[in-house]
Amino acid sequence: MTDKISKDPAAAPAGPGASGTPYEAIKAIPVRHYGRWVSAVVVVVLLGWLIYAFSQGDVIWATVRDKVFDPSVISGLWNTIIISVASMALGLVLGILFAVMRLSKNPVTGAVAWLYIWFFRGTPVYVQLLVWFNLSLIFHYINLGPIYKNETVDVMTPFMVALLGLGLNEGAYMAEIVRAGIQSVDEGQTEAAHALGMSQTKTMGRIVLPQAMRVIVPPTGNEFINMLKTSSLVSAVQYTELLRASSNIGNTAGAVMEMLFVASIWYLALTSVFSVGQYYLERRFARGSTRNLPPTPLQRIKANLTTFKRSPEAAA
Repeated sequence: MTDKISKDPAAAPAGPGASGTPYEAIKAIPVRHYGRWVSAVVVVVLLGWLIYAFSQGDVIWATVRDKVFDPSVISGLWNTIIISVASMALGLVLGILFAVMRLSKNPVTGAVAWLYIWFFRGTPVYVQLLVWFNLSLIFHYINLGPIYKNETVDVMTPFMVALLGLGLNEGAYMAEIVRAGIQSVDEGQTEAAHALGMSQTKTMGRIVLPQAMRVIVPPTGNEFINMLKTSSLVSAVQYTELLRASSNIGNTAGAVMEMLFVASIWYLALTSVFSVGQYYLERRFARGSTRNLPPTPLQRIKANLTTFKRSPEAAA
């Protein structure tokens, strides 16, 4: 009779010529990163020192807590969101338009697009806001013939000034972002679409732009987050957004620093929420180019937590 083969891995031979010698267990010794621990301790100490310094400052933190949800602050917060979204939408439309114009073979449209980008990128947005705010000093009336006519003072309301100032400035930056995205698409895609009989407009709308979104979305998200903070400049043109609403309360109640902290809290909250939305939007448009999507923040936290747990083999 033949002997039965043992199913015990320790009793199995290591290989030919080993004559039944059992495998030796491999002991994995993790590499210790002392530099990481030192840097973590330094960062925690500095952060604790910063928190302690502000806690000992002449700041009435109870006022900060009480004014976070003040009705005037919430109203200014909504105005910030509205002007940011509206200006970004206007900038995106203008960006696509002028990006296509600049890439056009028509020298006139290309030159006009270049001049637009050159002017609005070369002048500060604060100056542009003041120009629109004082436009009535140049044009007393806005006369569009039989279509529309009115005094410039009535037309250029604080909201309209903020929308034009932020939107036109953003359009210049979005034009360069969209142009980079369009140029990232292989020219063979356009040639294939033309070979199928598609017009230039259909090719751009159905073939080029959908593929360019993977390159356009990340910097566009950064531009929108930057728009949320840049919108604080419109307080100079009498538009009551978050910073102006907070400053009005601070000047009236004598709590200037406290209300600046309130505004900062809401700006951090807004940028954090929209940053999460940007992250998942990027993941969606990356599906066609990335085989394995990067882990989400929750997956990263879960993976980091599991690294602190020892495996059963190591515990034994």
